[in-house]
Amino acid sequence: MAQRKQAGRIGPDTGEGARTAFASALRAAIGASGLSLDRIQARLRARGATVSVTALSYWQSGKRQPERAGSLSAVRVLEEILDVPDGALLGLLPPPRPRGASRRDRAGEEPLTFAREILQPLLERVGAPDALDQQHQLKLVGLHDRCDIAADGGQSSVTSRAVFQSNADGQDRWLLVYAQGDATAVPDLVPVRNCRAGRAEVDDDHGLLVAELLFDRVLERGETHLIEYTLVNAGPPYPRCRATHYREFRRPVREYLLEVRFDPAAAPARCWQYANGADEPPARRRLRLDSSGGVHAIALDFGPGIFGIGWDSPA
Repeated sequence: MAQRKQAGRIGPDTGEGARTAFASALRAAIGASGLSLDRIQARLRARGATVSVTALSYWQSGKRQPERAGSLSAVRVLEEILDVPDGALLGLLPPPRPRGASRRDRAGEEPLTFAREILQPLLERVGAPDALDQQHQLKLVGLHDRCDIAADGGQSSVTSRAVFQSNADGQDRWLLVYAQGDATAVPDLVPVRNCRAGRAEVDDDHGLLVAELLFDRVLERGETHLIEYTLVNAGPPYPRCRATHYREFRRPVREYLLEVRFDPAAAPARCWQYANGADEPPARRRLRLDSSGGVHAIALDFGPGIFGIGWDSPA
Protein backbone atom coordinates (compact mmCIF):
# COMPACT_ATOMS: atom_id res chain seq x y z
CA MET A 1 0.00 0.00 0.00
CA ALA A 2 1.45 3.35 -1.00
CA GLN A 3 0.84 6.72 0.56
CA ARG A 4 1.40 10.16 -0.86
CA LYS A 5 1.41 13.81 0.02
CA GLN A 6 1.96 13.92 3.70
CA ALA A 7 4.31 16.18 5.60
CA GLY A 8 8.08 15.71 5.87
CA ARG A 9 9.42 13.40 8.57
CA ILE A 10 12.56 11.91 10.02
CA GLY A 11 12.95 8.61 11.81
CA PRO A 12 12.21 7.86 15.43
CA ASP A 13 15.88 7.79 16.44
CA THR A 14 16.21 11.53 15.69
CA GLY A 15 12.62 12.55 16.33
CA GLU A 16 13.28 14.46 19.56
CA GLY A 17 15.76 16.80 17.88
CA ALA A 18 13.41 17.36 14.94
CA ARG A 19 10.52 18.09 17.32
CA THR A 20 12.66 20.73 19.04
CA ALA A 21 13.61 22.22 15.67
CA PHE A 22 9.95 22.47 14.64
CA ALA A 23 8.97 24.08 17.94
CA SER A 24 11.82 26.60 17.74
CA ALA A 25 11.00 27.53 14.14
CA LEU A 26 7.30 27.90 14.91
CA ARG A 27 8.00 29.99 18.03
CA ALA A 28 10.32 32.28 16.05
CA ALA A 29 7.82 32.67 13.22
CA ILE A 30 5.01 33.51 15.64
CA GLY A 31 7.21 36.06 17.39
CA ALA A 32 8.22 37.68 14.11
CA SER A 33 4.59 37.89 12.97
CA GLY A 34 3.48 39.92 15.96
CA LEU A 35 0.27 37.87 16.12
CA SER A 36 -1.19 36.44 19.30
CA LEU A 37 -2.19 32.80 19.43
CA ASP A 38 -5.84 33.87 19.55
CA ARG A 39 -5.47 35.85 16.33
CA ILE A 40 -3.59 33.00 14.66
CA GLN A 41 -6.34 30.57 15.67
CA ALA A 42 -8.98 32.92 14.23
CA ARG A 43 -7.11 33.18 10.92
CA LEU A 44 -6.73 29.39 10.77
CA ARG A 45 -10.44 28.95 11.41
CA ALA A 46 -11.27 31.45 8.65
CA ARG A 47 -9.30 29.23 6.25
CA GLY A 48 -11.08 26.06 7.36
CA ALA A 49 -8.36 24.76 9.71
CA THR A 50 -9.52 24.05 13.27
CA VAL A 51 -6.71 24.16 15.84
CA SER A 52 -7.13 25.13 19.50
CA VAL A 53 -5.04 27.81 21.17
CA THR A 54 -3.84 25.12 23.58
CA ALA A 55 -2.59 22.99 20.68
CA LEU A 56 -0.76 25.94 19.17
CA SER A 57 0.86 26.61 22.54
CA TYR A 58 1.93 22.98 22.89
CA TRP A 59 3.35 22.95 19.34
CA GLN A 60 5.54 26.01 19.89
CA SER A 61 6.72 24.75 23.29
CA GLY A 62 7.63 21.31 21.94
CA LYS A 63 5.28 19.47 24.31
CA ARG A 64 3.36 18.06 21.35
CA GLN A 65 3.68 17.93 17.57
CA PRO A 66 1.18 17.93 14.68
CA GLU A 67 0.58 14.34 13.60
CA ARG A 68 -2.90 13.81 12.20
CA ALA A 69 -3.82 14.72 8.63
CA GLY A 70 -5.92 17.66 9.77
CA SER A 71 -3.12 19.04 11.93
CA LEU A 72 -0.58 18.69 9.12
CA SER A 73 -2.92 20.57 6.79
CA ALA A 74 -3.20 23.27 9.44
CA VAL A 75 0.60 23.62 9.50
CA ARG A 76 0.53 24.31 5.75
CA VAL A 77 -1.96 27.12 6.41
CA LEU A 78 0.21 28.35 9.29
CA GLU A 79 3.11 28.80 6.88
CA GLU A 80 0.96 31.18 4.86
CA ILE A 81 -0.35 33.08 7.88
CA LEU A 82 3.12 33.47 9.37
CA ASP A 83 4.63 34.37 5.97
CA VAL A 84 7.36 31.73 6.00
CA PRO A 85 8.49 29.71 2.95
CA ASP A 86 6.43 26.69 1.97
CA GLY A 87 7.80 23.66 3.79
CA ALA A 88 9.77 25.72 6.34
CA LEU A 89 7.71 24.22 9.18
CA LEU A 90 6.47 20.97 7.63
CA GLY A 91 9.98 19.92 6.65
CA LEU A 92 11.05 19.97 10.31
CA LEU A 93 8.41 17.59 11.60
CA PRO A 94 9.42 14.15 12.89
CA PRO A 95 7.24 11.12 12.15
CA PRO A 96 3.91 10.66 13.88
CA ARG A 97 3.91 8.04 16.59
CA PRO A 98 2.09 4.76 15.91
CA ARG A 99 -1.48 4.71 17.17
CA GLY A 100 -3.68 1.95 18.49
CA ALA A 101 -3.72 -0.19 21.61
CA SER A 102 -0.37 -1.82 20.89
CA ARG A 103 1.12 1.39 19.37
CA ARG A 104 2.51 -0.80 16.59
CA ASP A 105 1.50 -1.63 13.09
CA ARG A 106 1.69 -5.41 12.98
CA ALA A 107 2.68 -5.38 9.31
CA GLY A 108 6.10 -4.03 10.20
CA GLU A 109 5.87 -1.63 13.14
CA GLU A 110 5.89 1.48 10.93
CA PRO A 111 3.78 4.45 12.05
CA LEU A 112 0.50 5.03 10.24
CA THR A 113 0.16 8.29 8.37
CA PHE A 114 -3.56 8.40 8.97
CA ALA A 115 -5.25 7.30 12.16
CA ARG A 116 -6.68 3.82 11.79
CA GLU A 117 -10.20 5.10 12.40
CA ILE A 118 -9.93 7.31 9.29
CA LEU A 119 -8.50 4.70 6.93
CA GLN A 120 -10.29 1.58 8.16
CA PRO A 121 -13.80 2.41 6.87
CA LEU A 122 -12.43 3.12 3.39
CA LEU A 123 -10.38 -0.08 3.39
CA GLU A 124 -13.41 -2.10 4.38
CA ARG A 125 -15.48 -0.60 1.58
CA VAL A 126 -12.88 -1.53 -1.05
CA GLY A 127 -12.72 -5.08 0.30
CA ALA A 128 -9.33 -4.80 2.04
CA PRO A 129 -10.21 -4.70 5.75
CA ASP A 130 -6.93 -6.35 6.80
CA ALA A 131 -4.60 -4.20 4.66
CA LEU A 132 -3.05 -2.46 7.68
CA ASP A 133 -2.20 -5.71 9.42
CA GLN A 134 -1.30 -8.20 6.71
CA GLN A 135 2.18 -8.96 5.47
CA HIS A 136 2.75 -7.12 2.20
CA GLN A 137 3.36 -9.47 -0.71
CA LEU A 138 4.27 -6.87 -3.32
CA LYS A 139 7.59 -5.04 -3.16
CA LEU A 140 7.84 -1.60 -4.74
CA VAL A 141 11.14 -1.74 -6.65
CA GLY A 142 11.07 1.54 -8.57
CA LEU A 143 8.81 4.55 -8.92
CA HIS A 144 8.70 7.60 -11.22
CA ASP A 145 6.34 10.50 -10.52
CA ARG A 146 5.80 13.39 -12.92
CA CYS A 147 3.92 16.32 -11.43
CA ASP A 148 2.58 18.88 -13.94
CA ILE A 149 2.05 22.45 -12.75
CA ALA A 150 -0.39 24.54 -14.78
CA ALA A 151 -0.19 28.19 -15.77
CA ASP A 152 -2.12 29.25 -12.67
CA GLY A 153 0.45 27.55 -10.43
CA GLY A 154 -1.85 24.69 -9.47
CA GLN A 155 -1.27 20.97 -9.92
CA SER A 156 -3.03 19.76 -13.06
CA SER A 157 -1.98 16.10 -12.84
CA VAL A 158 0.46 13.54 -11.51
CA THR A 159 1.52 10.60 -13.66
CA SER A 160 3.18 7.64 -11.93
CA ARG A 161 5.04 4.59 -13.22
CA ALA A 162 5.63 1.88 -10.64
CA VAL A 163 7.52 -1.41 -10.86
CA PHE A 164 6.62 -4.16 -8.39
CA GLN A 165 8.12 -7.54 -7.58
CA SER A 166 5.84 -10.24 -6.27
CA ASN A 167 6.86 -12.03 -3.06
CA ALA A 168 4.12 -14.65 -3.45
CA ASP A 169 2.05 -16.34 -6.14
CA GLY A 170 -1.31 -14.88 -7.08
CA GLN A 171 -0.68 -11.16 -6.73
CA ASP A 172 -3.03 -9.22 -9.01
CA ARG A 173 -3.55 -5.72 -7.55
CA TRP A 174 -2.06 -2.76 -5.71
CA LEU A 175 -3.85 -0.55 -3.22
CA LEU A 176 -3.30 3.18 -3.66
CA VAL A 177 -3.84 5.60 -0.77
CA TYR A 178 -3.69 9.22 -1.89
CA ALA A 179 -4.08 12.33 0.26
CA GLN A 180 -5.00 15.47 -1.68
CA GLY A 181 -4.26 17.78 1.23
CA ASP A 182 -6.21 21.03 1.22
CA ALA A 183 -7.87 20.67 -2.20
CA THR A 184 -11.66 20.73 -2.36
CA ALA A 185 -11.90 17.44 -4.26
CA VAL A 186 -9.73 14.42 -4.84
CA PRO A 187 -8.47 13.85 -8.41
CA ASP A 188 -9.77 11.36 -10.94
CA LEU A 189 -7.76 8.13 -11.20
CA VAL A 190 -6.99 7.23 -14.84
CA PRO A 191 -5.19 3.91 -15.52
CA VAL A 192 -2.69 4.24 -18.38
CA ARG A 193 -0.75 0.97 -18.78
CA ASN A 194 -1.01 -2.63 -17.59
CA CYS A 195 -3.74 -1.96 -15.02
CA ARG A 196 -7.35 -0.93 -14.58
CA ALA A 197 -9.28 0.73 -11.77
CA GLY A 198 -11.07 -1.50 -9.30
CA ARG A 199 -13.04 -0.45 -6.27
CA ALA A 200 -12.45 3.08 -5.01
CA GLU A 201 -13.66 5.08 -2.02
CA VAL A 202 -13.29 8.78 -1.18
CA ASP A 203 -13.27 10.61 2.15
CA ASP A 204 -13.90 14.25 1.19
CA ASP A 205 -13.48 15.47 4.76
CA HIS A 206 -9.85 14.36 4.77
CA GLY A 207 -9.18 14.65 1.01
CA LEU A 208 -8.41 10.94 0.93
CA LEU A 209 -8.70 8.42 -1.91
CA VAL A 210 -8.33 4.65 -1.50
CA ALA A 211 -8.41 2.71 -4.77
CA GLU A 212 -7.49 -0.65 -6.25
CA LEU A 213 -5.28 -0.81 -9.33
CA LEU A 214 -5.91 -4.24 -10.87
CA PHE A 215 -3.06 -5.76 -12.87
CA ASP A 216 -3.71 -7.10 -16.36
CA ARG A 217 -2.31 -10.48 -15.28
CA VAL A 218 -1.73 -12.50 -12.15
CA LEU A 219 1.88 -12.55 -10.93
CA GLU A 220 3.89 -15.53 -9.76
CA ARG A 221 6.50 -15.29 -7.03
CA GLY A 222 9.57 -13.38 -8.23
CA GLU A 223 7.85 -11.80 -11.25
CA THR A 224 7.95 -8.06 -11.82
CA HIS A 225 5.17 -5.88 -13.19
CA LEU A 226 5.07 -2.27 -14.41
CA ILE A 227 1.96 -0.12 -14.18
CA GLU A 228 1.25 3.50 -15.08
CA TYR A 229 -1.60 5.70 -13.94
CA THR A 230 -2.50 9.40 -13.80
CA LEU A 231 -4.28 11.42 -11.14
CA VAL A 232 -6.09 14.27 -12.91
CA ASN A 233 -7.33 17.34 -11.07
CA ALA A 234 -10.30 19.42 -12.17
CA GLY A 235 -9.50 22.94 -13.32
CA PRO A 236 -8.69 25.62 -13.93
CA PRO A 237 -8.30 26.77 -11.29
CA TYR A 238 -6.21 23.80 -10.18
CA PRO A 239 -5.37 22.81 -6.59
CA ARG A 240 -2.52 24.95 -5.30
CA CYS A 241 -0.70 21.97 -3.69
CA ARG A 242 1.29 24.35 -1.43
CA ALA A 243 4.12 24.55 -3.99
CA THR A 244 5.42 21.08 -3.23
CA HIS A 245 5.06 17.45 -4.27
CA TYR A 246 6.33 14.54 -2.24
CA ARG A 247 5.99 10.84 -1.53
CA GLU A 248 5.94 9.02 1.74
CA PHE A 249 7.58 5.59 1.79
CA ARG A 250 6.67 3.32 4.67
CA ARG A 251 9.13 0.74 3.34
CA PRO A 252 12.43 1.11 1.46
CA VAL A 253 12.37 1.69 -2.29
CA ARG A 254 15.35 0.96 -4.52
CA GLU A 255 14.83 3.96 -6.82
CA TYR A 256 12.48 6.93 -6.75
CA LEU A 257 12.56 9.54 -9.51
CA LEU A 258 10.49 12.68 -9.00
CA GLU A 259 9.98 15.14 -11.85
CA VAL A 260 8.10 18.46 -11.68
CA ARG A 261 7.28 20.26 -14.92
CA PHE A 262 6.11 23.86 -14.92
CA ASP A 263 4.06 25.79 -17.44
CA PRO A 264 6.22 28.76 -18.56
CA ALA A 265 3.75 31.12 -16.88
CA ALA A 266 4.32 29.37 -13.55
CA ALA A 267 8.11 28.94 -13.67
CA PRO A 268 9.44 29.48 -10.12
CA ALA A 269 12.52 31.45 -9.13
CA ARG A 270 13.77 28.68 -6.85
CA CYS A 271 13.33 24.92 -6.57
CA TRP A 272 14.82 22.45 -4.11
CA GLN A 273 14.67 18.79 -3.21
CA TYR A 274 14.23 17.65 0.37
CA ALA A 275 14.44 14.34 2.17
CA ASN A 276 13.49 13.28 5.67
CA GLY A 277 14.67 9.70 6.02
CA ALA A 278 14.61 7.31 8.93
CA ASP A 279 18.38 6.87 9.05
CA GLU A 280 19.58 10.43 8.51
CA PRO A 281 18.63 14.02 9.38
CA PRO A 282 16.53 16.17 7.03
CA ALA A 283 18.42 17.34 3.94
CA ARG A 284 17.74 19.96 1.28
CA ARG A 285 19.48 20.71 -2.04
CA ARG A 286 18.94 23.44 -4.64
CA LEU A 287 17.64 22.42 -8.08
CA ARG A 288 17.84 24.33 -11.35
CA LEU A 289 15.23 24.40 -14.10
CA ASP A 290 16.24 22.50 -17.23
CA SER A 291 15.65 23.60 -20.82
CA SER A 292 12.15 22.08 -20.82
CA GLY A 293 11.05 24.06 -17.77
CA GLY A 294 11.28 21.26 -15.25
CA VAL A 295 13.36 19.86 -12.41
CA HIS A 296 13.98 16.36 -11.17
CA ALA A 297 15.45 14.60 -8.15
CA ILE A 298 16.29 10.98 -7.49
CA ALA A 299 16.47 8.91 -4.31
CA LEU A 300 18.32 5.58 -4.26
CA ASP A 301 17.78 2.90 -1.62
CA PHE A 302 15.57 5.32 0.27
CA GLY A 303 13.04 4.88 3.06
CA PRO A 304 11.18 4.80 5.25
CA GLY A 305 10.69 8.54 4.99
CA ILE A 306 9.65 11.47 2.83
CA PHE A 307 11.24 12.63 -0.43
CA GLY A 308 9.98 15.62 -2.38
CA ILE A 309 10.51 18.81 -4.35
CA GLY A 310 9.44 22.28 -3.28
CA TRP A 311 9.47 25.60 -5.08
CA ASP A 312 8.74 29.28 -4.62
CA SER A 313 5.17 30.20 -5.45
CA PRO A 314 4.93 32.60 -8.41
CA ALA A 315 4.28 36.21 -7.49
